[in-house]
Amino acid sequence: MLHRSRCWSVVVWLFMAAVHPAVAQDTIRIAFVDPLSGPIAILGTRALKHFQFLADRINSMGGIDGKKLQIDAFDNEGSPERSLILLKQIIDSNIRYITQGGSTPVAYALSDAVTKHNRRNPDKSVLFLGWGNTDPGLTNEKCTFWHFRFDAEINMRTKALTDYMASLPKIKKVYLLNPDYSSGIQVERIATEMLRAKRPDVEIVGSERIPLGKIQDFTPYVAKIQASGADSVITMNYGPDMILFAKAAKQGNLNATLYTFFGGYPGIPAAVGESGKGLIFLSEWHSNLGIPEFEQLSKDYEKRYGEDFFHWKIALTLYMLSKAMTEAKSVDPLKVAYALEGLRYETPVGEAWMRKEDHQIIEPLFISVLTDGQKFDIDHTGLGLKTLRKVTARDAEVATTCKMERPAH
Repeated sequence: MLHRSRCWSVVVWLFMAAVHPAVAQDTIRIAFVDPLSGPIAILGTRALKHFQFLADRINSMGGIDGKKLQIDAFDNEGSPERSLILLKQIIDSNIRYITQGGSTPVAYALSDAVTKHNRRNPDKSVLFLGWGNTDPGLTNEKCTFWHFRFDAEINMRTKALTDYMASLPKIKKVYLLNPDYSSGIQVERIATEMLRAKRPDVEIVGSERIPLGKIQDFTPYVAKIQASGADSVITMNYGPDMILFAKAAKQGNLNATLYTFFGGYPGIPAAVGESGKGLIFLSEWHSNLGIPEFEQLSKDYEKRYGEDFFHWKIALTLYMLSKAMTEAKSVDPLKVAYALEGLRYETPVGEAWMRKEDHQIIEPLFISVLTDGQKFDIDHTGLGLKTLRKVTARDAEVATTCKMERPAH
């Protein structure tokens, strides 16, 4: 049953019915399409809380030109096929904005389907706001006018991380452990190429791909890494896979530094405890940057949910959408899309902008270490993030091969 409310934001945990009560004309509805059940449900449920929290925050300050944001959540169970079924229901419900970020295959399916729908139905266009999904192809060979990504893609992340690693003489042997799907394969290839170019003396002593969400015991992988003599591991594992790998590394006394794209998210420090000190994490922000706006955001979120705030990219998605709607003086997806192109937004950590050529966000990045003695910890472990290097938006930027077709407006 689809549950509705007159509140400013709505949590829809299950979507089964085709009954759609009227929604106020001053409401901007955004369909959240991510897993709320299944092996990676924790990713979707946490992201949904961030969207709910931030939508309510925007609404409490008057909304967007007086209009309230409403988040309608749809459980896609991590499936591209189910996501396409839900997309039809979403469009039939006259929801004109969708957001998703927990699966690259889902993102490709939605991006393609939205583009095709908009060609056939220009008067009922839909805009796809990607809050995650780091595969480079989404803003390169598969780019589309109707998709905007508010997260740094893998090329950007890997460039920043390998630049930092190349500056450390102690790194001699690197092992690559990544999920066996497009983004993980990209990390494997790009990290190998970049390290060899920047540090020819560094040896890649092993490379392994794992099936996403299928491995329950990472002990054999840890044993292989240990046997390889690696002093460093690059991994873009996330969610339960990252937690299980971190636990196995702790239990196996792995003597290698973990360089991660998602290792600083809540759940990881709790899994590894004190032995997590020294884990390296690349992110778009963290709570120990000494910025009052971020600190207040974190405190308010924790007060509401009893959990750590960590998805600044979701805040950036809604804040930039709000600015684009205000500048467009419209909520029409076509007009808002043109307003988003090239849009610049001054964040607390520096300017970010939505690159017109491919609809990829360009933003500052931070390389941090998980350690003790920080003002804000994660998971109440006593371990928090400390900045090792800030990467400016300009330094994080990489070229695009996107050749985008734009509709008339």
